[in-house]
Amino acid sequence: MRIPVQVAVPAVLLLALSACSVPQRAGDEPGLRASLTTPTDIDLDWQEDNPEPSGHALEFATERSGPWTVLQYLPPGVRTYRHPDLMPGTTFFYRLRAFDGPASAPLTVSLPEGEMTKADEDADHDWLPARKDPGRVVPGRPLDSSGAGAPTGFKAVVKHANGILFTWTDHASNEAGFLLEARMRGNPGYEPLVVLDPDINSTGLITLPTEKRASYRVRAFSYGELSNTVRLTTGE
Repeated sequence: MRIPVQVAVPAVLLLALSACSVPQRAGDEPGLRASLTTPTDIDLDWQEDNPEPSGHALEFATERSGPWTVLQYLPPGVRTYRHPDLMPGTTFFYRLRAFDGPASAPLTVSLPEGEMTKADEDADHDWLPARKDPGRVVPGRPLDSSGAGAPTGFKAVVKHANGILFTWTDHASNEAGFLLEARMRGNPGYEPLVVLDPDINSTGLITLPTEKRASYRVRAFSYGELSNTVRLTTGE
């Protein structure tokens, strides 16, 4: 068993580190907090929403006015995130944006064993980019908690050992976009894999090894309210 090494730290340095690691908190629910756990690592945590949304988009910026960039789309139940290896002496702003919306019926996909062949690699991959097919769009309905506007006709076509083409019918009229989600074997829930623009109803996926046998679904989503904003400056 590896035994942690204890190192004596001067009192002045301890005070400085303590000041850096005190969580910053402001505003109301969902109560985003940030801690500078090392000079260049920021840990974020937040409280549970009630009712819980379909997930959260965690955003950051280096100016309060933006531009804001999504770090990750996080599934429900996730309450922490580490933003590592940041630029020293830089101020970062963070906020959470809840997202919600109905998902399609799931389907299970099992890809062939092994990796792509040379023929697969050289083949035309025109199926891979996200696109809108007018034949899979119906008059839209606003998304709501009853499941209105959910994608239907979700299908998967295996293109090769690592490739899947997903298609669905778009019923939503006010979606911010679509999320392709997957539940890998052994995982309790679905996780967002790919974020897509509004009106998209077809996308390809080149899978990771853990995604070759998984349950997939697609979600039409809209954004909810923003959380409070927290601000931290990394150390030198």
